[in-house]
Amino acid sequence: MQRQELAAWLRLLLTPGVGKETARKLLAAFGLPEAVFAQPLDALQTVVGPKTAQALQRTPDTLDAQVAQVLSWLAEDARRHVLTLADPRFPPELLQMADPPVLLYVLGDLDVLAHPRRLAMVGSRNPTPQGEANAHQFARALGEAGVCVVSGLALGVDGAAHTGALDGGAPTIAVVGTGLDRVYPSRHLALAHRIAAHGAIVSEYPLGTPPLNANFPQRNRLIAGLSQGTLVVEATLKSGSLITARLAAEQGREVFAIPGSIHAPQSRGCHALIRQGAKLVESAQDILEDLRMVEPRGLSESPAEAADAGGSDSLLGAMGFDPVSLDALQARTGLDTPHLQARLLELELDGAVGRLPGGLFQRLGRA
Repeated sequence: MQRQELAAWLRLLLTPGVGKETARKLLAAFGLPEAVFAQPLDALQTVVGPKTAQALQRTPDTLDAQVAQVLSWLAEDARRHVLTLADPRFPPELLQMADPPVLLYVLGDLDVLAHPRRLAMVGSRNPTPQGEANAHQFARALGEAGVCVVSGLALGVDGAAHTGALDGGAPTIAVVGTGLDRVYPSRHLALAHRIAAHGAIVSEYPLGTPPLNANFPQRNRLIAGLSQGTLVVEATLKSGSLITARLAAEQGREVFAIPGSIHAPQSRGCHALIRQGAKLVESAQDILEDLRMVEPRGLSESPAEAADAGGSDSLLGAMGFDPVSLDALQARTGLDTPHLQARLLELELDGAVGRLPGGLFQRLGRA
């Protein structure tokens, strides 16, 4: 992008009183930003109020610094891009939204934004061990089937989803709520580098934008918009993941949810979505078939049956799939405390059991 073109787009968004909605109205009325700034005051006032029209005829004080910052950022790495609404590489799915971003900052492979099979995976920042395992296992299975997983780089389910997709050999897209010159949360720095190398990180926010709370619900619409469907792995009733699911449904996309324990707060959001019409899924195959990404499987054992078959251990059978205390396991199995604790440790090291707060244990079934 040439400096003059970039400066015009940034000037439009930096003008006081011009947000994304007003910018789109001006672009629809006059064409490219250069044409907007060439308009006389009376023409501008047919679209915006007098105060904003006057502001459009003045150059923002911070424009030169912003242009220099973006050009410097772009020059440092060939994987860095800025896409405008007029760019032919701008994702067409986002253009169909009611409120597409005006500018899109991208770090990574632009071709990933046009990947033919994309699924959003979202969920709790504080998942249960089973929820985190489900996110990784579903994403890995989807990745192995050639699906690009889209998520938000947050802690918990998001991070597990990105990692699982990459482990499955597929690209993944992270849509973030900060500028692309910073990584949030910082503990995902290594993961962000991995995503940029094998996928893409996307933001509509200018460089330097900190992690503001208001930005994350906004970025959720892009996660939903970039995907053919949205899978909610675990979510409380107040989770931002339910916002993503609602936005996906409003955009005519499929919504999927994994059921969980009736005792886990992280499962209540998923159960609410299922009651509202989201599709209950027990395996990645269910999603692939529903979105017609693979041929339907034949009559075979279900994932739940496969998990049961793999859990023939008597202690796993006694645990069930809900969180359970040591005392309850002793009552069910008749094992003495040292023997029971030793067996639980073995199963925990094997990845078959997770340890929860409050001295509880939970069986980790396969997704």
